[in-house]
Amino acid sequence: MMNLLVSVSVKPDKREKFIGAIVENAVSSVRDEPGCHQFDVFEDESTPNHFFYYERYTDRAAFDAHKASPHFAAWREIAEDVIVPGSQHNTFGSSVTTVIASESV
Repeated sequence: MMNLLVSVSVKPDKREKFIGAIVENAVSSVRDEPGCHQFDVFEDESTPNHFFYYERYTDRAAFDAHKASPHFAAWREIAEDVIVPGSQHNTFGSSVTTVIASESV
């Protein structure tokens, strides 16, 4: 698995626009891309308007397919308006282990 952790700061007056767009990108990615297994978005509790997203793909080819998707193109257009320039940091890595609690029924 290939993992991506993204850190961004969002312009305060663009917060709601950012949230709507990143949620749409996340939902579309998991729903429409067989190689996208997870897309979580969360806000830093200690820093207002600072967000992280964690994405999990089968491999680099699946990530490349994500970047070529129509919903990613729509996201990138909005991102240019809402993200503080120079604040985005991407960290790529391969999975060492994944532990997920199972749900009781």
